[in-house]
This record gives sequence, C-alpha cells and structure tokens, in this order.
Amino acid sequence: MEEGAIVHIDYSLYNAESGDLIETNIEQIAKDNDSHQEGRTYSPLVSVVGGGALIEGFEEHLLGADSETDYDFTIPAEKAYGELNSDMIEVISQDKVLQQVKDPDSLGLGAPITINGRTGTLRLWAAGRARIDFNHPLAGVSLRYTYKVTKVIEDRDEKVMALLEANTGHKDFSVEFDGDDLGITIPQAMMFDTNAAMMKFRLVTTLRDSIEVNKVSFIEVHEDRKVNPEHGDDGHVHDDNCNHDEEE
Repeated sequence: MEEGAIVHIDYSLYNAESGDLIETNIEQIAKDNDSHQEGRTYSPLVSVVGGGALIEGFEEHLLGADSETDYDFTIPAEKAYGELNSDMIEVISQDKVLQQVKDPDSLGLGAPITINGRTGTLRLWAAGRARIDFNHPLAGVSLRYTYKVTKVIEDRDEKVMALLEANTGHKDFSVEFDGDDLGITIPQAMMFDTNAAMMKFRLVTTLRDSIEVNKVSFIEVHEDRKVNPEHGDDGHVHDDNCNHDEEE
C-alpha cells in the first residue's frame, strides 16, 4: 500500500494466545463467534495508510499489503498496546472510589471504572481498598489480525466523504470543490452534536493531511419552519408526520 492511500479494510482481531475474538467489522464472523451486536452497522474500516491511527504492528503490515489479498498475522504486545506496566496499577480507598462513582452497583471485578478522569479496570475490591489497573485492557496481549484491503479509494470526493463519515460517525454530508477549496454541508444531526466543534477542528487537520485542500468551509443549513396558514403560527412545527386532513 502506498503511504497516504485511503482504504477500506475488513478485519477481525483475536487474542493470539486464547484464540478469542476481540473485535470484527465482518457481521458473519461476529455471528459465528456469538458476539453479534444488534443495531450495529458492520462496515469496512476507513484508514489512511501510514496515518498513525492504527496500532504500530498493524500500520507496519498494512504498508506492505496488496489490495484484495487475505492476510493472517500476529502482532507482539510491544507493537500492539504495549507490555503491562506495574506503575499503572494503583490501590486507593473504597471511600474515594465511591465518591466518584455514580452507580456503586456497576463496581464488579473486571468492570471499567473512571477515577479523576482516568479509566481503568477494577481488579480487587476488599478490606476497604480497591485495586485499579490503568493499563490498556489489551496491554501485555499478543494479537492476531486477519484482514483484507477491500478497496483503495481514488476519487477525491469519495475520499472526503469516507473521511467525514469515519471521523464523525455521521452520514448525509454534501461536499463541493472549487479548485482546491472545499465546502462541506454538514447533516442536521451533527449540528446538534455536543462534540461538533471539536469534530470540525479535527476534520480540517485530517483532510489537509490526507488530501490536497486549501480553504475548508463548513456550511450549516437551517430549514424554515413549515407554517400552515389555516392553522396560524401557533408554535407548532409542521412536518411530514402531520395529519391535519383528518382533523375535525
């Protein structure tokens, strides 16, 4: 793969030692391993080759990959999520934990727990003390990846759309180029996303790093309210679900 290429990847991630499936974006594999998530959309991973968004071992392997080729390889812990660091395991009082946890019933061994803005895993709860592991949950674990690059995106508009959707989780963008200047009309759902401002900031950086663009403009379109003259402007917003013809 050429560094900087924007690609679609189908992949499955396993614990190399136990063979357990950790994550996949292939629906049939999720079903076969009893890990299918209802309501989830299983779709290819969008990645910029060499962009640093993937773990080190995967990035290195991807640089030497060809499209439409099946790969199966193992990544050692040091090139995945790192080795276990004993300094990242802390013991604190249960009272201090209970001051910061909203739902004490969630405090099961192995459950995620957030203390002072840091998220770890609860390993021990006894004798007035809590042991919390702030290592990544996959630290110290060798990983097995199976994957295929299913598409290398060539069209500039399609590259933009892929990056927009992958980095925001939203769809229904509209994009238009004027030379190397880019205009992006954002979907209604993103306008009301509390993280929209940060998303737009990151998108500008991502687009400039991945595609040749100069000025990036974000366009918000706020539709007028639909007011039926027969009913007056009574504060009711009329939409396609209105059924005034059946009113008496």
